[in-house]
Amino acid sequence: MANIQSAKKRSRQANSRNYLKSSQRASVRTMIRNVEEAIKESDVSKAKDLFVSTQKVLDKLANKKVLPKNAVARQKSRLIKSIKKLG
Repeated sequence: MANIQSAKKRSRQANSRNYLKSSQRASVRTMIRNVEEAIKESDVSKAKDLFVSTQKVLDKLANKKVLPKNAVARQKSRLIKSIKKLG
């Protein structure tokens, strides 16, 4: 356990940030899963609509450094590639 006041504060900040970022990552995973399910059902219009909202959230989280930018780019690329395969 930290003894210095600044170290205690940093520990509190890290815990609160981790809590927030964990919930954000979980929600984005759910959104990606919804897009993948729409692709699996071959519902192109639903997949495109879900992808647009998912893309916005992914970009926001990449800018806030919750997710790595390259990982976000890779996920978006794979999703749009599979949507385009449908037609």
